[in-house]
Order: sequence, then structure tokens, then C-alpha cells
Amino acid sequence: MEKGIARLAVLSAHLEVSDQVMQPGIEPWCTSGASVPHGSLKGSLTIVDERTGKKYQVPVAEDGTVKSIDLKKIATGKDDKGLKLYDPGYLNTAPVRSSISYTDGDLGILRYRGYPIEELAESSTFVEVAYLLIYGNLPSQSQLADWELAIFQHSAVPQGLLDMIQSMPQDAYPTGAFVSAMSALSLFHPDANPAHMGQDVYKSAQVRDKQIFCILGQASTIAAAAFLRTEGKPHVLPLSNLSYTENLLYMLNSMGNRFYKPNPRLARVLDTIFILHCEHEMNCSTAAALHLSSSGVDVYTAIGAATGAINGPLHGGAVEAVPKMLSEIGTVENIPEFIERVKNKKRKLSGFGHRIYRNYDPRAKVLKKLADEVFSIFGKDPLFEVAAVLEKTALTDEYFIKRKLYPNVDFYSGLVCRVMGIPSHFIIVSRIAGYLSHWRESLDDPDTKIMRPQQAYNGVWLRHYEPVRERIIK
Repeated sequence: MEKGIARLAVLSAHLEVSDQVMQPGIEPWCTSGASVPHGSLKGSLTIVDERTGKKYQVPVAEDGTVKSIDLKKIATGKDDKGLKLYDPGYLNTAPVRSSISYTDGDLGILRYRGYPIEELAESSTFVEVAYLLIYGNLPSQSQLADWELAIFQHSAVPQGLLDMIQSMPQDAYPTGAFVSAMSALSLFHPDANPAHMGQDVYKSAQVRDKQIFCILGQASTIAAAAFLRTEGKPHVLPLSNLSYTENLLYMLNSMGNRFYKPNPRLARVLDTIFILHCEHEMNCSTAAALHLSSSGVDVYTAIGAATGAINGPLHGGAVEAVPKMLSEIGTVENIPEFIERVKNKKRKLSGFGHRIYRNYDPRAKVLKKLADEVFSIFGKDPLFEVAAVLEKTALTDEYFIKRKLYPNVDFYSGLVCRVMGIPSHFIIVSRIAGYLSHWRESLDDPDTKIMRPQQAYNGVWLRHYEPVRERIIK
């Protein structure tokens, strides 16, 4: 009975704020006179095609980019369709212009909307940073209060979705259960589906904001429900008097005891972890979200795709891979042998190296300090000593120095989450703030087009159909 009343309270609150719109204002603390370090890079390139002797002028934008479509005019003749950029993995391709986050891999810099990640991790909360990413500015006190309330009041998960989670195998992988449930959210929000409501549905600020509230609010509830299902435990409702991260810890550990109080120090640690993980410009999963949304699908489908992409071991899945690797190493004495196997390409060194950073990941520095806070509560994890010696060994080894392989954010995230008993997919919840900020930005970008990459065809040029009886195995 008590659970039913609590659920009705959350549902009724959910309906009360369905028309709420966030009104971010430009406040003095949100502005800065600082410009980009390089200034304007605007100009032009003169390209000489030595195949034909022709010259071409290609405009360079202020941010130092050239439009790849401008290279299409460089051709050798009528049968040549023009130059294409061959860029496996999009190593040097910018599909969007964005003002959300900035990275400098050589200098080890990460900023959200201009704010250094170190400052936000020290002083802010995840919910506040989510507002910053999505709406562009840090909220005022009243804006923050409205924002926190809107997220909580949209945290009620449809009963049909909870039933779907309960129908999943108990031995299902928790991350897989979470990804499946997030993807299924679109079924319960047909009013946000452009295929059903029309392509202009997201031109409404109210519609946009309602989906943002729903996704951020329900993601944490779904994450907890998915994990509890795999543990054979009942679903737990969030409480209105707890913060976002406190509610995650409450749903994870309370077993429905409404008097359970999450450790505030651990909630603060989780807040910091979420801040460090919630945005990292055009990574694989963010690109997946934008790729899908460019086709006009609903935001739930796009976010569901992103949560699937981040699950890969070369992306967010490394959070789980690091503790497994350290457990396999076992003791400090086994590190030299493990390092040699890595050099011989017989093992992978998880948690080291990054597509962007050729310096120490600034997020990893914060997390390394954060580990001490966690260990002061739970006691030191024996794997932390293995991690510390492994890091020191790698950072003094010429093999890793030459390749500029430094610890990334996942190296210590995995350990900290393991000690706290936090399922790895909880970190994906924080990433959703970044996905939503890019989704919202893309809706207002006049250059947004359906993503349709080109290919460099290298197959057979022309063949003619042969009847099956005449085909010869070659």
C-alpha cells in the first residue's frame, strides 16, 4: 500500500510539471572576455592538383576548418566524382560545430562551456553541470531549484517498462538490461516521436524540455531497477528529499527502507565521478546519438543508441575492464611479467591511452585523489596498490613514454566504483547529460543534415548475372 501511494505521488508530480520550460539567463558569472587561444584562422588554401595542373581555392573558416564538400570540385575529368576524405575512425573529421566542451589532448585540458573540469569537479554537482551543458550557463539559485524539482518529478518510470525489466532474465548483464530499457522508453512517449507527431515537434521548447526532464529523471530510476533485477531484488522508488546521486545510492542499497540514509560523502564522490564522465565532445556514443537523431528519430531512440555504443570495451566498457585486469594481475610481483606481455601485444593495458589525450587525462588526476576519500571510508582496496605500481611502472617505461600512454579516466573510475559497490552502467547515466546537450544543440544548428558518410569503393567494377547452373566455383 505504501509503495503504491509513493508511486502515485511521483506520477502526479510528473504530470504537474509537464508544461514547464527552463529559461536559462545569461548571468554575469556566465560570461567571459576570453577568446580562443589561436584567434581567427580564417583564410584560404591554394591547392595545386599535380594530376591536372589545375589550381583550386578552398575557404578556411575562422575555426580552422574546411568543408569537405569543397574538395569535391577537385577532379581529373567527367568520370571522376571528385576528392573524398578517407578518414577511418573519423580521426580528423568534424561533423559538427559545438560550443559544449573543449579538449586539448596535448596539454591535458578539458572544459565544459569554458569551465575547467577541475573547478567543476571541486565545487559543482552533477545536476548543476547537466544544466550548464544542456542550457549553456550555470543556473541561478532559483533556476537550479526548478531544474532539480523538474528532474525528480519526471523520475517516475512507466509501469509497463518496469514490467519489461522484471521480465528480463535474472542473470542478464546489468548494462544490457539498462540499454534495452532505455531504448524501450520511446514506446511510452509517442507524443515525442517526430514520425508520429510531425518533424516540427521539437521546435517547441516545452516538448524539448519535457523529454530532457524525463530522460534525466528516468535514467537513474531505470539504472537502479535494471541492477536490482539482476540481483533478484525488488524495484525501489526515489525519494523527494534526496539529491540525484543520493537517490541512486538509496535505490541501490536501501531495499525500500525509507529511513535509509545514503552516506553524504559517497554521494559527493558519485557526484564528482558523474561530473567527470558526463561530457567529452564528439566521442563514439555522442556521435551515435547525433547520427540517429539526424534522421529525425525521437530523442529516446537516439539516447538508447548512445547508451548501447558506450557499452563497448573500447569506450565506457573500460570502467569494468580495469578491475578485471588488475584482478588477473593479482599482486605487485606479477606486474613486470604483465608489462612484458603488453609490449609483446599478448595483453591489453586497459585504462591507459586515449584517442584525444597525449598527456595525463585531467579527469584521471581528479579521480586518483578521489580514491583516497573512498578508501578512507571503506578501507584500501588491495587492487589499488597493484594499480598504483602498475601506473608508476608504465609511466617510467620507455615503451609507454614513447607512445604517450597515460592513465585515462577509466583507470581509477573502475576501482572507485568497485569499492563503492556501484554498477558500471551507473556511469552511463551521467553521460546522458552530454548526449542531451548535443541533441538540443543540433536541433538549432542550421547545418544539421542527415548523416550519410561516403565510402571509397574498392570492389569489382562490373559483372553480369549468370544463371545458377552456369556458375563455376572459383
